[in-house]
Amino acid sequence: MTENAGVTPAQSSPKVALFITCLADLMRPSVAQASLELLRIAGCDVTVPSGQTCCGQPSYNNGDSPGATRTAQQVIERFEGFDYVILPSGSCAGMLIKHYPKLLEGPWKERAQQFATRVFELTTFLFEVCNYQPAPRTPTSSITYHDSCAGLRELHIRDQPRSLLARANVTVKELAQPDVCCGFGGTFCAKMPAISGDMADRKIEGLENSGSTTLVAGDLGCLLALEGRARRTGKELQFKHIAEVLMDDDRAASTVKAADS
Repeated sequence: MTENAGVTPAQSSPKVALFITCLADLMRPSVAQASLELLRIAGCDVTVPSGQTCCGQPSYNNGDSPGATRTAQQVIERFEGFDYVILPSGSCAGMLIKHYPKLLEGPWKERAQQFATRVFELTTFLFEVCNYQPAPRTPTSSITYHDSCAGLRELHIRDQPRSLLARANVTVKELAQPDVCCGFGGTFCAKMPAISGDMADRKIEGLENSGSTTLVAGDLGCLLALEGRARRTGKELQFKHIAEVLMDDDRAASTVKAADS
């Protein structure tokens, strides 16, 4: 359970702001679209605030505190008027929840602390707050699941995505070391490419050894890094965000239901 767990929506349709994240916006918009649709199905009144940018994590991790501070203040100003702020990324959510209160000072620190109580990673919000129930469907093929470092260690996200997948009749074949870093690590992959590549190879080997050809995760950074490594080494594997898996399955289930009616 996360420290935000147990929050109950104050109204039947809580006002939710979707923080798309840079990677979803630039590299895989389908993750943002799937997240939006899932939140709506879960009964939320969803808004995608205009003018949103990066969460500030790259600046923060590389010592640019002034730049990260400006970004954090901008995010808080744009998003603090909503009941909840949801991100399809444990890494970015961790930045808002854990690091904004550390980064900011004075009145901004207090605002950041209050803001953090309303921020959730997508699967945590769907499972713990919305009690989201995927549409009934026939069992699907098995997948493996990778726990991103920030989501697992900062926000304790482990059981929530697996529980949602179980509700969707998706079988998870666990990796031998599901909690070991994939090698991405933000700028780590650029600063230590040889080590990063070796770590990615080990993760891909674990996927192959699991008997599945699809790896699912909650952070696009991990997925894009692993997918790129797999392509460069000629491996035909799939790497999907959990929002894509849940939403694709719900669309398929709705199609089957409509055809039967």
